[in-house]
Amino acid sequence: MPHPMPSFGSFSLLIALALCAYAVCSGAVALRAIASGPRLNEFVRASKIPALILTLFLVSGLVWTIFSNIDSNIVAAFAFSIFILAAIALAFWAIENGRLSAEHLRETSRRAGLASFVCVTCAAFALVYASYTNDFSVDYILHHTNRALDWKYKFAALWSGQEGSLLLWAWLLAAYGFVLRLRHKVDVTLSAYASTILAAIQVFFLLLLVFAARPFSIVPGGIPPADGFGLNPLLQYPEMVIHPPMLYLGYVGFSVPFAFALGALMMRYPGENWIHITRRWTMIAWLLLTIGISLGMHWAYAVLGWGGYWGWDPVENASFLPWLTGTAFLHSVMMQEKRGMMKRWNVWLIFLTFMLTILGTLLTRSGVVSSVHAFAQSSIGSWFTSFLVLTFAVCAFTFFYQGSHLKSENHLESLVSRESSFLFNNLILLVACFTVLFGTLWPVISEFYDGSKVTMGAPYFNREAVPIGLALIFLTGLGPLLPWRSTSFRAIRRNFILPCIAILFTAAILIFSGVRPWKDDEALPTIYALVCFSLSAGVVTAIFSEFLRGAGVVRTQSGKNIFSSGILLVRRNTRRYGGYLIHFGVIVLFIGLAGSAFNQSKELEMGLGDSIQLNGYKLVCQSFTQDSNPNYDTDYALLDLFHNGKKITQLAPEKRFYTASQQPSTIVAIHSTLSEDVYVVFEGRDNQTDKPIIKVFLNPLVNWIWIGVGIIVFGTFIALVPPLKPVRRVEPVTESQHLPLGGAVVVAEARNV
Repeated sequence: MPHPMPSFGSFSLLIALALCAYAVCSGAVALRAIASGPRLNEFVRASKIPALILTLFLVSGLVWTIFSNIDSNIVAAFAFSIFILAAIALAFWAIENGRLSAEHLRETSRRAGLASFVCVTCAAFALVYASYTNDFSVDYILHHTNRALDWKYKFAALWSGQEGSLLLWAWLLAAYGFVLRLRHKVDVTLSAYASTILAAIQVFFLLLLVFAARPFSIVPGGIPPADGFGLNPLLQYPEMVIHPPMLYLGYVGFSVPFAFALGALMMRYPGENWIHITRRWTMIAWLLLTIGISLGMHWAYAVLGWGGYWGWDPVENASFLPWLTGTAFLHSVMMQEKRGMMKRWNVWLIFLTFMLTILGTLLTRSGVVSSVHAFAQSSIGSWFTSFLVLTFAVCAFTFFYQGSHLKSENHLESLVSRESSFLFNNLILLVACFTVLFGTLWPVISEFYDGSKVTMGAPYFNREAVPIGLALIFLTGLGPLLPWRSTSFRAIRRNFILPCIAILFTAAILIFSGVRPWKDDEALPTIYALVCFSLSAGVVTAIFSEFLRGAGVVRTQSGKNIFSSGILLVRRNTRRYGGYLIHFGVIVLFIGLAGSAFNQSKELEMGLGDSIQLNGYKLVCQSFTQDSNPNYDTDYALLDLFHNGKKITQLAPEKRFYTASQQPSTIVAIHSTLSEDVYVVFEGRDNQTDKPIIKVFLNPLVNWIWIGVGIIVFGTFIALVPPLKPVRRVEPVTESQHLPLGGAVVVAEARNV
């Protein structure tokens, strides 16, 4: 007998859809009524005839679709549109006739949004419950789990397929909206606009879940098999329990600053307060997306078995695009806060970031590009295309209709200033975004023009992206050394002399130690690595010199030691020095990426006692055998690893075959040090000799990538911490100061020390 939870989940999604539709309608009407004020009656009278015409059109369309045997989804769309229009008309009628206040209606919209989170949570719980109880009457559970599946992967089944991942997206969006609505008092009106926009986005995803990608569909015939087909073997890796949720948290998180930006534009919000409100939202979304991308890199490195961590796969690129524009936004908003500049630019940056998250979801689910990460081709690609077009139309219309107040208060005064470094930083990030987007969509573009899909491979992306990355490294060190407005030649000489010495010294040391591009067959990667290492040394020198200069000033003021002064300096300006830490982490990450220029590999068929040598390392085959458990069969080799004649460890690369899904998977064996990774892959067995084929990679500096990500995460947490506020110290005034009021005091402002 099937469990009742699938029916409960479907019902919860329907209720959530109704609540979000109400939140959109009531919120839009209430905000329009508040904005119109005394002019509301005129607006309602002017809208009656167009509303009547639209109602007649929708009713006629509904009747026609019912009697023409049209797809039930189209019938539902007409019915839903009529419901929305009726709700809006009823709300306007109630406000116009004094039956309901606009403020009360706005509050009911907020509460409906809060209740929708509870309903979507119930639906997500129902799907997870069905997974743990092996309810194979649910088609989604049948195709993504089996009885022998480990408990943590049963939970991960929630996002392992298309329908479940859309439910996760809807739940995260509802969770973000729940927090936003709880914190609505930071700015009631602006939060109401943002809440209504988020509810509209929720409506889209809930419509998908209710009509197009149903997670609770019952298996054909209603009779479930005894066991499921199992989870994709590539997803049966511990990081896949964390990686997709982190990625979705970043993706969905950008919906909040998007909603605030669009709401601020709609209401012609004065000043930059909307940026202050959304700064933490944006930084948290950016941080989570950064963690999600890095976990995906590590998963690709440890599971796919090709020796790398970033292959410029279309879905990898899709996650990278909003990260680039989100990074540009986080930098350019500082110009708006400090100087009142780039207001139009910032609005479009956050619009573009949100639309790129939708585009990434479209690429993953439409089947228009081939990827190891993508879901199977499905019809919901047209839904996302329509939503993307609608979003762009709304943003463009609102910008041209309401954007006249987004005028810059100041202009660029000098090309040698911090403003110009931010501007060039933004331009380079957008060039990188366009380059990656063009290469990713080229198969679609080429098929449109000549009917054949032509894929841009890694050589194109590496050729274009590496110079852009080097330019970003240069600007990472340049920006903090330049003052606002303009600078002098003397200041440039004082600030840049140490970084320039570090660059030249590092280049000389590297060349002396053997990094000589002119001696390599492929000189370009080595040249890029040499430039990257040298620039990185200059940037690190610039960051630490700025930090030590500030710590020295604090030590002079407070009398503390240099270490305590450094901590106090960071606590006084967490945003600035947290940003410096993030930049330092980015540089460490780039050093790790540059190490790929020196990768080496070797492949060999190995019997018992056979060995393979690579740059001072030696692998000796001790045994190779097979094993099995209820979930998979495994074929593995035991290899002793020696370095300079001394045994270090034993590695056991595997090749697994999962019985439920009938799919193979590779388990890589990695020995990591700070300087390099020994990366061993069991490629399979030779058909004639039955001996294992072992491939060994020597990948320098890979651990620097993961260390760099850790520093970025730590720096972001520092930047999110509120800085120490000045305290007021009250000191009595002596009579000799001759103040007119007896007992007066002087209030001296001092910082915490």
